[in-house]
Amino acid sequence: MRVVLAGGGTAGHIEPALALAEAMRRLDPSTSITCLGTERGLETRLVPARGYDLQLIPAVPLPRTLTPALLSMPGRLSGAINAAAAVLDKVRADALVGFGGYVAAPAYLAAKRRGIPIIVHEANPRPGLANRLGARYAAHIFSGHPECSLPKADYIGTPLRGQIASLERFSMGDKARSWFGLQTDRPTLLVFGGSQGARSLNHAALAAAPTLRRAGVQVLHMLGPKNTLDEEPPPGDPQYVVLPYVDRMELAYAAADLALCRAGALTCAELTAVGLPAAYVPLPIGNGEQRINAATIERGGGGLMIDDSDLTPDWIIQNVLPILRDPNRVAAMSEAASALGRKDADVVLARKVLSL
Repeated sequence: MRVVLAGGGTAGHIEPALALAEAMRRLDPSTSITCLGTERGLETRLVPARGYDLQLIPAVPLPRTLTPALLSMPGRLSGAINAAAAVLDKVRADALVGFGGYVAAPAYLAAKRRGIPIIVHEANPRPGLANRLGARYAAHIFSGHPECSLPKADYIGTPLRGQIASLERFSMGDKARSWFGLQTDRPTLLVFGGSQGARSLNHAALAAAPTLRRAGVQVLHMLGPKNTLDEEPPPGDPQYVVLPYVDRMELAYAAADLALCRAGALTCAELTAVGLPAAYVPLPIGNGEQRINAATIERGGGGLMIDDSDLTPDWIIQNVLPILRDPNRVAAMSEAASALGRKDADVVLARKVLSL
C-alpha cells in the first residue's frame, strides 16, 4: 500500500503523522510512505531524521476563517494543488491522510481531483480551515479530542511516538534525571513551551528559579531553539538545567514530577498518556483550542490552568511549588492525568488506513 501523509509546519502536525507512519510500518513493513511538507516547516528536519521520504510543495497559509484574505490566494493555492497532485501521481498513492497545517488543504484538493481516498485526523477541539475543508471530502474523520466539532468525527486520541506511548515514566525516572545531569532524589519541574518555546514561560520560570532552588526543587528548562537568555542561572544545587531543544522528550517526561507548559493538542495528549501532571498556560492567540485542551485536563484533576497574562513568578511559587513539595498530591494528579490519556491511537488509525 502507498500512503501519503500531509501534516507540516509544527510538531503538533508532524509528530502524529510520523507516529502513524511508524505504526503502519509495524503492521505491514511493505507499506510505502511519503510525507508532504514545505521548506519553512519543522518537517524538513524531523521527517528525514526518522527515515521517511519528504516531498516539498509551496506553502499556502490559510486563515482560520473565511475572510477576504482568501481572495488573494487562488493563484498560489492552484500551484500548491498541482504540486501535491504531482507527488500523488509520482508515488501512485492509494490513500491520503491529512493532519492539518499548511500542506493539508492543497493535498486534500489534489486527492479529491485524483479520486484518492482521504482520511482526516484533527487533534484539536476546534479544527482549522484546512481540516474543515478536508472533512467535506473525507472517507473517514478521526479526532484527538472528545469535543472535536467536526461532524461525524470518531474520537480515537492523537497518534504518539512509540517511545512516548510505551513510556514507563516511574521506572525510567532515575535514568532520565541522570541523562540530564539532575539528581535522582529531588522534586523536578519541567518547563517547555512546545517545539518553538514560549517567552512568557521562560521569563516567569527563570525569575522564580532562586525561590524554587532554595525550596529544593530542580528544573529542566527547554527554552525553544530560537530563544536566548540574557544571563544563565548560576550553577549549584539543586540544578537548573537550560537546553534549547530536546529530541528525547520521553526522557524529559520521565525526569519530571510536574510540567509548566503550553496546552497544544500534542502536548496534552503526550502528558496524559504518560501520566505527567502540569500547570498549563494556554497560548493567548488562536481560536481558543488550547484553553479547551487544558480545561478538560483541569476538570479531570490532572493539572492546573493559568492565563498567559496572569503567569508570574509569584504564581509559580504560590501554586506550582506547593504541589512539587507534596508527593501525595503529585501522585494523585499523575493518576488523574493518566486516566485521561490514550496510548493506542497510532495503531487504531493505522489499521483504519490499511483497511482501505
